[in-house]
Amino acid sequence: MTTHEIGPRMVGERLMYNRAVRVDEPRSWLFLSGHEARDDDGRIAHRGDMAGQMRLTLRRLGETVAEAGMTMGDVVQIRIVTTDLASCKAHYDVLLDGLAAVGCRPTSLLAEVSALSDPDMLIEIEAVACGHVS
Repeated sequence: MTTHEIGPRMVGERLMYNRAVRVDEPRSWLFLSGHEARDDDGRIAHRGDMAGQMRLTLRRLGETVAEAGMTMGDVVQIRIVTTDLASCKAHYDVLLDGLAAVGCRPTSLLAEVSALSDPDMLIEIEAVACGHVS
């Protein structure tokens, strides 16, 4: 599989997102439901803490990707929804750093919604990955 980044949007030296990612000859596609900051007991963790929810949500997303035999580097698209856009943008470095640390260079969407499925959720992330299964 080969990916080609199209129209990267940078913040300094760091990728914010790609306008598009072309994927040639993937063997597997993985469509990931929205992930949230749930603890091991299924409760929303880091209530009121956007940065904490971002970190845990990315970790949970990575766990699911790994369970499917892929890596976060195989993620080509993420969709981020939040109930507090201002707070999300104020802590966006947490997402950028987290994605960079795992070699994830996706296309993305960031949107504010009036509510998520649990009132304690501040952010939810869904994704699409493609590549070769390990």
